[in-house]
Amino acid sequence: TILAARQQPTEHRPATLQIMFARRLRTVFVLCTSFLFPSPPLSVAALPRARRPLAPPLSRTTRRPSSFLAAPAPPSFRRRRARTTTTAASASALPPLVEPDGTPLSPEAAAARLAGSRVALYFAAGWCPMCTSFEPSLLRFREAAAQSGKPVELVYVGSDRDEEERIRRTAAMDAICVAPEAAAEVKRRYKIWAGAECFTFGMGRRSGVPALVVLDAAGDELEFLAAEAQGVRSLQSWPIDDERGIWGR
Repeated sequence: TILAARQQPTEHRPATLQIMFARRLRTVFVLCTSFLFPSPPLSVAALPRARRPLAPPLSRTTRRPSSFLAAPAPPSFRRRRARTTTTAASASALPPLVEPDGTPLSPEAAAARLAGSRVALYFAAGWCPMCTSFEPSLLRFREAAAQSGKPVELVYVGSDRDEEERIRRTAAMDAICVAPEAAAEVKRRYKIWAGAECFTFGMGRRSGVPALVVLDAAGDELEFLAAEAQGVRSLQSWPIDDERGIWGR
């Protein structure tokens, strides 16, 4: 190409050199973009979902459905105790939790707070403009769910720059929080962290902040809400009527 440019008349050389420079500049831009942004966040449809039966198997002895499919009956002391034990076991599967003021939350106290609620991990940061603009809609969604008899509980997984900011935000949202020493493990497990944390956790994330992971009653992932990519529309994917997401049933 350079030899051909030299063989052209003098009046055509500047245009040829400009085309070559533009092509080189485009190649450098594509390489830089591929390095800084290796892959877009995964969509909700692309994420694997655990397949669980919607109802427990029939009893082999009586061939009748289990208790929750039968006609509702007043809960006995034994059923209440079993429900509390199940919720406590699910809460123990969560990472260490703390109150908004930093007080450690025991598994029993966490079970009492989460019983009967739909639980989601909320990944966010106070310095993130997308997070602060998304949170008013998130809190209105939580209030509307509570008014419809389907309470929602948020567990904050923060990427805040200091402890005071995390305490202020969790107190404003009335949300319990993953203990700061356990937050890194939770982010690696679900592959969600802020862009500013890529130097710590790497580039292999599925989403930045804000994002939510809805948990089932066993503490496993039930649904991923890509709030960073979809904003308020991601809340429409919350399986609010799925009984697998009700803790303590």
